[in-house]
Amino acid sequence: MKVRIRCRTREERPPPTAIPYPSRHPNPATKNILPRNCFRILASSNGVDTKTEEDSENDVQEQGIAEGSKISVGVTSTGPAFDKDLKKVVQKTAATFAPRASTASKNPAVPGTVLYSVFEVQGYASMFLGGVLSFNLIFPSNEPDIWRLMGMWSIWMFTIPSLRARDCSKNEKEALNYLFLLIPLLNVIIPFFWKSFAVVWSADTVAFFGMYAWKLGWLQQSE
Repeated sequence: MKVRIRCRTREERPPPTAIPYPSRHPNPATKNILPRNCFRILASSNGVDTKTEEDSENDVQEQGIAEGSKISVGVTSTGPAFDKDLKKVVQKTAATFAPRASTASKNPAVPGTVLYSVFEVQGYASMFLGGVLSFNLIFPSNEPDIWRLMGMWSIWMFTIPSLRARDCSKNEKEALNYLFLLIPLLNVIIPFFWKSFAVVWSADTVAFFGMYAWKLGWLQQSE
């Protein structure tokens, strides 16, 4: 707090009733030093006000940063929760149609067994056969027929269920679950723009290996 002392002239003095005397009996030690009503004490709170304004601005900035951090935390926490819920939905949907293990305790098609190899060969063989049918190399026809249609849907009907029936890793099974829902969308949407069985089968194949590369980290391993 800043204090200023200014002497007032006789013309500037207020009437006696404006400023009452602090005491009827002033201190004798200061009676001869300071004349009566000669000095006026003015208090300025500029420093205090400035500090208060600075503090208030700092509080507003800190509050804004805190709110921003809360929003960012909320967004980051919402992302993993959405991914987790999506994985659950995809897993339940795929499990409804995918082949199940023959025993209730454990899937017998574990790596290294004959059943595991049978499912794997069946999956990739059906993919290859579907491509041959889609490109009209077997049972050629100038009109759309059931063979070319089955070739277009071969990855979804045979390849994915066969590979998913194995006791594969968690990432591979997750990739197959996503493909089980993605490929029908491609097979329905692409014919609106390009009526070709071979193009649809090619798009399914690209999506298949692209999903495997993403979920199994093939690109990261190569780098």
